[in-house]
Amino acid sequence: MTDCPTPLMLALTTEADQAKAELLASRLLERRLVACVSLAPIRSLYVWRDAVQNEHEVQLLLKTTPDQLERLQRAVMELHSYEMPEWLVWRADASPAYGSWAQELFRTDGPKPDPEAAPASEPPAG
Repeated sequence: MTDCPTPLMLALTTEADQAKAELLASRLLERRLVACVSLAPIRSLYVWRDAVQNEHEVQLLLKTTPDQLERLQRAVMELHSYEMPEWLVWRADASPAYGSWAQELFRTDGPKPDPEAAPASEPPAG
């Protein structure tokens, strides 16, 4: 295995509450548009329709590949509960092991077990 980093894409959005965030994350995972979604409760302050808003939200950090990014954005815009969802994207270099795991998830036949991996190994951390 090479020590070169694997390119992944990170996308950031927010949802109104934990239930909506989990539903969106589940739908994206089921469609195999993301390898992992990290959820974090946050407080957001922003201007919307000429008024300052101060809201509790849940932030979703979406991990995907460059090839999946356009499809992921379309799905988020389709499934999101907000009229105008936050959508921020940037490139990230993943470790070879994590990047390979993420890339493998997007293959049509799903992830293949690593014959050298220990049977009781933990899944990669988000």
